[in-house]
Amino acid sequence: MKKPFFGVIKSLAALAVLAFPAQAAKQSYNDAAMGAARWIETNSIKANQGIVWASNPEDPKTVDTTLFAGTPGPVLFLLETYRYTGDRAYLERAQQGADALLASVSDKDDTGLYTGLAGSGFTLGEAYLITHDRRYRDGALRCVRWIEEKAQKTPDGTKWNDATDIISGSSGTGLFLLWAADHLHAPDARQLAVRAGEHLISIGERATGGGLKWTMDKSYPFEMPNFCHGTAGVAYFLATLYQATGRKEFLNAALAGAKYLISIANVTSQYFLVYHDNKNSHLFYLDWAHGPAGTAALFYRLYQITKENRWMELVEKCAAATRIFGGPEKAFTTIPPGSARTLTVWRNGKPNEVANPGVWRNDSVCDGIAGESEFFYNVYVVSHHRKWLEIAKEGSDQLLKLADVNDGAYRWVQVETFVRPDYAIAQTGYMQGASGIGLWLLHFSAVLAGEHRPVITFPDNPFPY
Repeated sequence: MKKPFFGVIKSLAALAVLAFPAQAAKQSYNDAAMGAARWIETNSIKANQGIVWASNPEDPKTVDTTLFAGTPGPVLFLLETYRYTGDRAYLERAQQGADALLASVSDKDDTGLYTGLAGSGFTLGEAYLITHDRRYRDGALRCVRWIEEKAQKTPDGTKWNDATDIISGSSGTGLFLLWAADHLHAPDARQLAVRAGEHLISIGERATGGGLKWTMDKSYPFEMPNFCHGTAGVAYFLATLYQATGRKEFLNAALAGAKYLISIANVTSQYFLVYHDNKNSHLFYLDWAHGPAGTAALFYRLYQITKENRWMELVEKCAAATRIFGGPEKAFTTIPPGSARTLTVWRNGKPNEVANPGVWRNDSVCDGIAGESEFFYNVYVVSHHRKWLEIAKEGSDQLLKLADVNDGAYRWVQVETFVRPDYAIAQTGYMQGASGIGLWLLHFSAVLAGEHRPVITFPDNPFPY
């Protein structure tokens, strides 16, 4: 999800129209996106100050304010749906959700991008940018102020907790602060992000094979090197800090992180991917969270900075890995295929062996088909290689087939984690639910129809539309 790149969108969308029947493609994806909006509206819950959403509509206790699973996802999706349709009913519902978020966000919340104040601040900030209602800007800046108040000074910078990562740690929070500085002119936000980056450099671990690595936090015994919880995400934040400040130490640390990832990767002349975690070195996710679809963001950011072709080559190798091992339909694989009958997971404070399910049905942005399809489209945009566009369409068509449709309302029933293969539910939120899937289908339908539209840009996404 990106900010407006109107010239790029116009030219690339024209190529897309040549490749596919534009109007038919637009209509089918657009119908599904509108159907997702209908299902989300149907499952809203009245609150004192507006409306909220439970991540699982069958369990009202799952209402929360996180960008990962809670009310922010539907708010962003409905805001975007309003911009794409002009239907003020979507705007009114989005504002009701933003009003409830404004009333619910608290200085007691944690600071994470997908778990707390940074995600709430981003959502309220986008609500301001689209509606021009200054209450939302004030709310977003309040989140920035609370993040600043909760900052903990360290000998070398600033942190908020022991997490380093994109989801709940300093990297994600820092990316939001850079976004707030750029889009809301938040005072001191950029400098606070700089201090977070300085701290992350100081705690980076020298790797045996060269480079720097970061674990999610010291208390978690598994190292997960990819984007959402590991080195790839931290290095991406540091590279983005270099873009914002020009300070060479941030670029050097980001390059050291990339060097480490390359040293542990399963890489050939065709593909590049890094294992899920160091306790399961034979397990490879293909997705945004723990796979090449997310880690490629670091390589593309380094390409933007250095213009060195080696980074773009790694972006395409990440896409090739996702495809070769079964994406966008598959979420994970083992190498060699079928090599692990059991996998090690951390549960109840200790490692446990669980059966390898072999197949994991996930449709979402975080772990599944929507996120992988968007990734393939992103790679098409930056490489101009049409095969990636065709694969993005293949994944999007699969989303249409997998939708559970009732009276025009679309939802996706899926398994969030393979550790609980029997627990399949339909969710409303961004990362694992209909809001994220709907956003992707909304954007893709417009692109294929040759329409250039503004696109909500998440703070952790470097790709243009």
